[in-house]
Amino acid sequence: MIETEAGLPARAVVDLAAIRHNVGLLRAHAPGAETLVAVKADGYGHGLVASAQAALEAGAARIGTAVLQEAFALREAGVTAPILTWLIPPDAPLRQAIELDVELSAAAPWLLDAVAAAAGEAGRAARVHLKVDTGMSRGGAGLAEWPDLVDRALAVQAEGAVEIVGLWSHLACADIPGHPMIEAQLAAFNEALHIAEKKGAAGSHVIRHIANSAATLTLPEARYDMVRVGIAAYGLTPIPEQDFGLVPAMTLMAQVALTKRVPEGSGVSYGHVHVTDRETTLGLVPLGYADGVLRHAGGRAEVLAAGRRRTIAGRVCMDQFVIDVGDDALVAGDEVVLFGPGHGGEPTAQEWADILGTISHEIVTRIGFRVPRVYR
Repeated sequence: MIETEAGLPARAVVDLAAIRHNVGLLRAHAPGAETLVAVKADGYGHGLVASAQAALEAGAARIGTAVLQEAFALREAGVTAPILTWLIPPDAPLRQAIELDVELSAAAPWLLDAVAAAAGEAGRAARVHLKVDTGMSRGGAGLAEWPDLVDRALAVQAEGAVEIVGLWSHLACADIPGHPMIEAQLAAFNEALHIAEKKGAAGSHVIRHIANSAATLTLPEARYDMVRVGIAAYGLTPIPEQDFGLVPAMTLMAQVALTKRVPEGSGVSYGHVHVTDRETTLGLVPLGYADGVLRHAGGRAEVLAAGRRRTIAGRVCMDQFVIDVGDDALVAGDEVVLFGPGHGGEPTAQEWADILGTISHEIVTRIGFRVPRVYR
C-alpha cells in the first residue's frame, strides 16, 4: 500500500472509506442476505487486497474472484474469509485451491470429477457452488443439463470428495429496469432450485444466489440467501439513470509534466486532429492509452485543470495527452483530475463512460499497473 503521493506523476487515489460506505449501503438493501463483494480485475482497478479488506471491514461475508490466481493472492495477503472463484479452466490448480479453502464454481460433470480427484489429493472435501444458466448463455449448465449436474454433484458428495455449498446463476438484464428477461431468469432459477431441492441438493446450509449489484439495489425478489456486488461496491452505479447514494472511490489524477505557449494554427498530437485557433497554452499530462486512458477520449473526454474543465486536445498517445488551457495559468507540477467523485467539479467515471460509449466498469478497470494506487 502506497502511503505518500510525493513524486508521483500520476496516481489513482482510492478512498477506502467510500468502499466501506458503499458496502454498508448495499448490505442495508439486502438485510436478510449475506453479501459477497467481487474484487476481480484487481478490485475493478482499485486494488485487489485493499478492496477486499475494506469490504470485509464493512461486513461483507464473502469475497468473489474470477480466477484462482486472484484468490491465491488474497490468501497470501492474509485474507481468511470465504472466497468464491468462478472461472475454472481444465488445467486449473485445483488441489492448491482446495488446500487454501477456496470455494469453486462448477457447471459441468467433468469439472466435478476433476475437483473430486483434486480433493482426494488434498485430503479434504472441496466446497462447490453449482451454477445454472438461466438465460445469459454464458457460464452455467443449461436447464436441460442441470439435473445431470446435480446428480453428479450428489454422487461425489456422497463419496466425501465435495460439499455442495451454493446454487447460483447470473442475471443478464438487471441493469435494465423492467426488462422481461429479469422475470424469465428468476423463474428459471426457481425451477432449477426446485429440481435441486427434490434431489436433496438444496439443504438449509446451501446458499442460493443470483443478484448482482443492480438486482441488489432494485429487485428484492432476487436477493435469496446472498447477493454478489461488484461495481456498486466501488461507488459506480449499475443503473446510470438512478442515484443510490453510492460514493465513487477512485480519483485519477496526474501532475502536468510540461507547459508551453504555441501560436495560432499549431497542430497538436498525432494527425493534427486538433489545431489551435489562437495563441494558447498547452499542458502535457503523463497518462496515455498504455495506462488505460482510451485513445478515442481525445477531443471528447474532459479533465479538470486550472480550475475549469478542458477537453483533451488531439489524440491520446501511449503515455501522454495534451490539454489546451488558453490564457489560464498552468505550470508544470499543477494537478489535472481526469475523473473522481465529482465533488470538486471534476468529471466522473460515469461521465467518461457516457461520452465514450462504454460503461464505468471499463473506465476504472482499464487503469494500468504503471499508475500507483494511493489509499486514503
